Amino acid sequence: MIKNISPLERMLLVSILFNMLLLLVRVYFTKELTYGFYIWNTFLAVLPLLFSRALFKLDKCNFKAIVLMACWLLFFPNAPYMITDLFHYVKEPPVPQWYDLLLVITGAWNGLLLGIVSLMQIEQFLSRHLKMIWVKTIVIISFGLCGYGVYIGRFLRFNSWDIVINPVMVLSASAHHIFQPFENIRLWAFTLLFGTMFGIIYFTLQQLGIKKQADVTY
Repeated sequence: MIKNISPLERMLLVSILFNMLLLLVRVYFTKELTYGFYIWNTFLAVLPLLFSRALFKLDKCNFKAIVLMACWLLFFPNAPYMITDLFHYVKEPPVPQWYDLLLVITGAWNGLLLGIVSLMQIEQFLSRHLKMIWVKTIVIISFGLCGYGVYIGRFLRFNSWDIVINPVMVLSASAHHIFQPFENIRLWAFTLLFGTMFGIIYFTLQQLGIKKQADVTY
C-alpha cells in the first residue's frame, strides 16, 4: 500500500503520524484527552483523499465515478475544517504553550493539505473528460461549497452524514440560508472569505508544482 502512494502523499502520511505522536505524548504525560478529537477529525479529513484517489484511477466517467465524486464532495469540507480546530487552542499548564501550538498548527496544516491534494486529484480526473473551462468552474465552485460546509459544520454543528440520515433538516437549513441571505450575513461572509483563502492557497501551490506531485501512483 505504501509503495502505491505518491511522494506528496507519503509526506502527508508522515505529517499525520507526527501530529498523532504529539497527541499521544501529550495524553501519556497529562492523562487527559484534551485534544483527543484530532483522531476523529483526522480520520474524517483523510476520507476525501481516499475517494479522490479511487476516482483518479478510473478511466471512464461512469456511475461508479459519479458515486465516488458525490462521496468526495460530501466529506471534502472535513479536511479544511481542521483549520478551525485552532479555536480550541488555549494555554493549559503544565504542557508548554509551544507544544500545544505545534499540535494544533500541524493538525490545521494536515487538514488543509488533505483537502488541497484531494481537490487536485478531482481536477485532474475531470480534465480528462471535460473542457478546461468547466473544470476550472467546478473547482472554483468547490471553494465556496467548502467554505459553506466548514461553517455549517463548525457553527451549526452539522455532520457530513446528516445529508443522508436527516436530509430534510439539512435542505431546510440550506434553503433558509439561500432565500434569506441578509439574515445569514455572517454565514455568507465566512463562506466567501474562507473559500477565497482556500482558493488562493490552492492556486499558489499549483504554481509551485504541487499539482503533479498529487498524482496517484499505480
